[in-house]
Amino acid sequence: MTFWEHLDVLRTYIIRIILVWVVCSVVAFFFKDEIFFVVMAPKDSGFITYQWLEALSRKLGGGGLDDFSVQLINTGLTRQFLLHVKASFFVGLLVSMPFAIWQVLLFVIPALYANERRLLYQGVLSGSLMFVVGLLFSYFIVFPLTFRFLGTYQVSAELQNLISVESYIGTLLSLSLSIALVFEIPVVCWLLARGGILTASMMSRYRKHAIVLILVLAAIITPTQDVFTLLIVSLPMWLLFELSILIVRTTRR
Repeated sequence: MTFWEHLDVLRTYIIRIILVWVVCSVVAFFFKDEIFFVVMAPKDSGFITYQWLEALSRKLGGGGLDDFSVQLINTGLTRQFLLHVKASFFVGLLVSMPFAIWQVLLFVIPALYANERRLLYQGVLSGSLMFVVGLLFSYFIVFPLTFRFLGTYQVSAELQNLISVESYIGTLLSLSLSIALVFEIPVVCWLLARGGILTASMMSRYRKHAIVLILVLAAIITPTQDVFTLLIVSLPMWLLFELSILIVRTTRR
């Protein structure tokens, strides 16, 4: 096909992706209670992560964790409805993501050789898996610990925290997407190693530089800009970097 014929085919795939995304978002709009039950769960001490920490604290001989519940507020007349719409579009995006990836593969695969197709399949599968793991890690570990620390932190008993629901959901979404993208580090390193661009010795030699870069990147993607969240975000990034070294070491060019 000519260049313009390729663009015409690409436009068809893009239209399909957008239509499926919109349909999934409309369906998600009618599941408001279920969606916001999941979104709001980390703000109370009944969340499963806090229960795990409670059980762990008691097994180690501690006194357990204090109960807490943060009351979220709404500061605008239309913001709750707009948050509902945004959440529906975000859920629709997540649900329609497999279809979008499939459409992109259908467009790209005819131009690839057999070995390139196998590499693409492996990269997409592992990348999708790590993205989901990153989302779950952020939802169950990073965000609950961050919110519990910052949501209950007080410099004085006379100062009460008034956290808007917009700030809560915005922090949850931005932190989850950032962590999910960070979890793609091993996949990117694996692809670079397969291409002969990256080696384990190179990564080991620049480990100190990588640690500094990790801290800088964690400071950039951390929406709350506090040291506690910075450490929570940078620690898994460092572990992923060390895991990437092992993956690259065992990867054949």
